[in-house]
Amino acid sequence: MSTAQATKNCITLKGSAQIIVEYLKYGINSILFQRGIYPAENFDNTQQYGLTILMSKDPKIMSFLQNVLTQTEEWLSKNMINKISMVITNAHTKEVLECWDFKMQAEAGDGVEAGDPSKQTSSKQLSRIQNEIRDVMRQISATVSYLPLLDCICTFDVMIHTLQNTEIPAQWNETGAVFIQNAQAVQLRSFSTGLQKVDTVVNYKMSS
Repeated sequence: MSTAQATKNCITLKGSAQIIVEYLKYGINSILFQRGIYPAENFDNTQQYGLTILMSKDPKIMSFLQNVLTQTEEWLSKNMINKISMVITNAHTKEVLECWDFKMQAEAGDGVEAGDPSKQTSSKQLSRIQNEIRDVMRQISATVSYLPLLDCICTFDVMIHTLQNTEIPAQWNETGAVFIQNAQAVQLRSFSTGLQKVDTVVNYKMSS
């Protein structure tokens, strides 16, 4: 059974959110591995999108991402998110070295759910969506060829940029904008579920 809840090739907003959160899970883990944030022995191989992806097996990281992505899925299913940012910082100086932005944009879809005009659906084939995601994942892996070496101990955080008036859970903190000195940005490919489009951009500090 697909995680996209696709019945008769019909993707709902809830199914779209699940597809995107799955991409974020694999994408963030891939970035953690590719950028050397944690030792290689802390990762296990898994197969997804026809690719081999390295996933963290650290219980703290797995729990952290599970909490973040569960909340992300809830808000995404209501189109309440503009952007997810994965921020990589120097653990000692707290300087921001990289920021991976996953920008969300609502799309109209091409159908309605159960005759309700307010509930859009998409008839886009799941295999097409996953092929588009695979192309982005390949680009994430290729970024190591041009991103500056992170030659210090780094840590990461994930920020969810919501629409105004979104009710924030009590255990979450509100935060300000992320600033990178001497920043460069590279836009990777986008993918679309037919209901939501995701653009992936990496912002990084140019080596001095």
